[in-house]
Formats: sequence, C-alpha cells, structure tokens
Amino acid sequence: MESDCRIISCLRPRFLALHALFWGLISLRVFGAAFLSEEKTPVTHAVTMPCWQVEEFVVSAECAQCNAFQSKTLAACSPTGFVEKINCAKSTKDEYKSCRSALMEERLFWKFEGTMVGLTVLFALVVVARQRSLDRLASEKVRRQIESI
Repeated sequence: MESDCRIISCLRPRFLALHALFWGLISLRVFGAAFLSEEKTPVTHAVTMPCWQVEEFVVSAECAQCNAFQSKTLAACSPTGFVEKINCAKSTKDEYKSCRSALMEERLFWKFEGTMVGLTVLFALVVVARQRSLDRLASEKVRRQIESI
C-alpha cells in the first residue's frame, strides 16, 4: 500500500544522513575555497600601476563602448567593453580606464527583470500543476473510501 504521508519518508535517518552529508560537502567546498583564497600571499609583479590608481585624474572622454580596434588593442576594454579616457594630473599621461555605462547597466537590469518574471511564471505554473495533481489524488482517495463503504 502506498504511503499517504510523504513528509514522513523525508524524516528517515538514511535520508537525513544523506542530506547532511551533501550539504556538509557543499559548505566545506564553498567555505574551504574562501578560506584558501584568503591565505594566499599576494604575488608582487614588476608591473607599474596605472596612474589613475595612484594620483588624481580628470575624465577627458566620457564612458563609451569600445570599437573593434580598441577591443583588440586596449586591455581596459576587456572587463566591461566600455572605456573612458582619463588624464592624470601629476604625470599628465592620457590613459584608458574600464567603466560601466548607463546603457549597459540598463540592459543588464532589464535582462535580470525579464529572467525573474519568466521564473515567476514558470514556478507559478509548476505550483498550479502540483496542486491539481494533489487535488486529483485526494479526490481519488475519497472516492475509494466512499466506494469501500
């Protein structure tokens, strides 16, 4: 005979032990990786830091999307695909700095919003389907009990 209470099956010791083992391994991996990354000693490179990290600067050209040539030649284009031209005060050097544009932020925001709405609709449909199947099972159980009388 099929068990009517599905929650009780989740409380079996073997099931609880497997869940504890699974989540223990997951948390060990996550926290272990974080712990190991904190212990690493920083490696010093002989690379000079960009002037905008060590001194004052003025933005010469606003944040704009990199063109094809800039994408291949400027390392600053790699992280976001957008750069701004800056002029350092002391050294008077012109350099490019990676930046985040309002257009890119807006696009990411709407992509996130669309994903969340899509997931909301999907899980609402899953809940409705699950509720209908549970209602059907309950109706069948009541029908069987009435027929057995």
